[in-house]
Amino acid sequence: MQLPQPSPFASHWDLAPDVVFLNHGSFGACPRVVLEEQQRLRRDLEAEPVRFVHRELEPRLDEARAVLARFVGCDHDDLAFVPNATYGVNSVLRSLTFAPGDELLTTDHEYNACRNALDFVAGRSGARVVTAAVPFPIERPQQIVDALLAKVTEKTRLCLIDHVTSPTGIVQPVEAIVRALHERGIDTLIDGAHAPGMVPLQLDALGAAYYTGNCHKWLCTPKGSALLHVRRDRQQLVRPLAISHGANSTRSDRSRFRLEFDFTGTDDPTPYLCVPAALQFLSGLLPGGFDALREHNHTMALAARERLCATLGTAPPAPATMLGSLASVLLPPSAEAPVGPLGLDPLHVRLFERDRIEVPVMRWPQPAVRLLRVSPQIYNSLEQYDYLADCLRRG
Repeated sequence: MQLPQPSPFASHWDLAPDVVFLNHGSFGACPRVVLEEQQRLRRDLEAEPVRFVHRELEPRLDEARAVLARFVGCDHDDLAFVPNATYGVNSVLRSLTFAPGDELLTTDHEYNACRNALDFVAGRSGARVVTAAVPFPIERPQQIVDALLAKVTEKTRLCLIDHVTSPTGIVQPVEAIVRALHERGIDTLIDGAHAPGMVPLQLDALGAAYYTGNCHKWLCTPKGSALLHVRRDRQQLVRPLAISHGANSTRSDRSRFRLEFDFTGTDDPTPYLCVPAALQFLSGLLPGGFDALREHNHTMALAARERLCATLGTAPPAPATMLGSLASVLLPPSAEAPVGPLGLDPLHVRLFERDRIEVPVMRWPQPAVRLLRVSPQIYNSLEQYDYLADCLRRG
């Protein structure tokens, strides 16, 4: 089978040549130069583990955190490294205290893992999860704001929302949401799993009480690197999931937030330390730097969506202005039963096994609604999306 070629930039990645990889959004893909930096750091760690962990790790984390803080627009002291955005959401939710009758607000586009965390803390405390229905297809950002505010009551204590929704690819109007909820005395926890590197971030200006996002997706760092930003006036409330040495430290040169999150036990810190190398690499790919890369991926997502909508005979389900580099299209209903223990859509299976295309086909929010999601990175080519469109015609 002759597969379409990726873009020339694919030479910087070690992607399998026998797969048309159109799913950067799920777990990212790490460039070779960043993996080489991680291996260098690991060799340094293993050459003298005590020196690395006890004497050098803290300043190394400070340096990497400072680079990341400049990129996402915040004070580095309000930023912690965590393994992934789900961990960040759990760290906040499981630190906060709720009472019976309290209401925790979210939308029906919320990522399943984080919705599970919300249900868990609500069930443990007797609080209630309130879900705002956000339409899809959608016409304008205000529909999301209106849907959330319609569900706010005097019992609402917290709102958990995605910055970029995973199944539908919508960039939600988080600035307007945070502002409107703050005026009503409600804190917002933003699951920005896809946001760093996909959309511009200014976390200090955003003003959300809590914000978490992955670095391993659109910043292309090694797996296991994410950020948690906690507003200064809320840091005394938030503890890491693993309580370790920082909990009773007598040091006064760092905040408790910093002391607790910077070391939660022995682990591999190299994914965090690779953030500067990843940003440097990605910023050097195009003449316009990272902004140009972000715009390139956005343009590719729109072009891919246009091809797929033309093939399927459907209208784009969201305005281009509400998308980053994720885009979902509606698929026709199917009577075929999901396949295997993961409940995969049979089309998902066929596209991979028959056509060697890695792309998600999801049934959301109910089995009758089917979505196909593309998430272009610079290593993808338009020829790959033309090939996907051709394969969809075959069903």
